[in-house]
Amino acid sequence: MFWQDFGRFGRGWDPSRDIENLRREMNRLFTTTSPREAPEFPAMNIWVRDSDAMVTAELPGIDARDLDISVIGDTMTLSGNRKADVLKEGESYHRQERGSGSFARTMRLPFKIEADKVSAKYERGVLQITLPRAEEDKPRKIQVKSK
Repeated sequence: MFWQDFGRFGRGWDPSRDIENLRREMNRLFTTTSPREAPEFPAMNIWVRDSDAMVTAELPGIDARDLDISVIGDTMTLSGNRKADVLKEGESYHRQERGSGSFARTMRLPFKIEADKVSAKYERGVLQITLPRAEEDKPRKIQVKSK
């Protein structure tokens, strides 16, 4: 590298330039997401309203008995287990993209949740969770008195 830089640019070797190039390359390596990197499972949508939050999670092929929802304060955790496909004798995977095993996703909401009023329904592979906002955390309208 020394001789190439010296001849090409008409100046001596500059280690700071090489270090800067190395730093840029390392940053690129660690900030670029790999196409092989799996997205978090399950995919979830969350939206909030004044009185509650709604969570939907895509969980195809998972039995509702294998799901667990827990709520503490302003945090909800969805966990479960996706069972591996059972191959019959003489079968082997040609391609396997769906993972199996345990999973857990934890989401923090912008308010505390009334844990004893949480409800969930599971239909056609989509879990829908309703997380009511705790009474003490709901906004209150304050009436202004005038003289």
